[in-house]
Amino acid sequence: MAGVGNDLVREARKRVGLTQRVLAERAGTTQSAIARIETGASTPSFDTVLRLIRLCGLDLDLMMVERDNADWMQAQRMLKLTEQERIEEMMRFLAQIDQMNQAAGVGV
Repeated sequence: MAGVGNDLVREARKRVGLTQRVLAERAGTTQSAIARIETGASTPSFDTVLRLIRLCGLDLDLMMVERDNADWMQAQRMLKLTEQERIEEMMRFLAQIDQMNQAAGVGV
């Protein structure tokens, strides 16, 4: 949870307009302890992150989904192309977007 948890606490606090001091008071800790969490100097447990987010009046919603490697596979495929092939691929892509925009009446 390192890094992500720190960012989540900071984002939750800022989103609701709390100061570090107010969140610390709600949590029964010090402002400096909240600052250490938010800067990554301290690595909170998942339970602590969840507790601090809830003390901000928010909740954390997590969802597991099937992994989609399509972007990674596309990037790997593009790396194998020559510069000219990449340019041609991009031109085909732009032509497809143009066709979709025309079909939708966008930019006409």
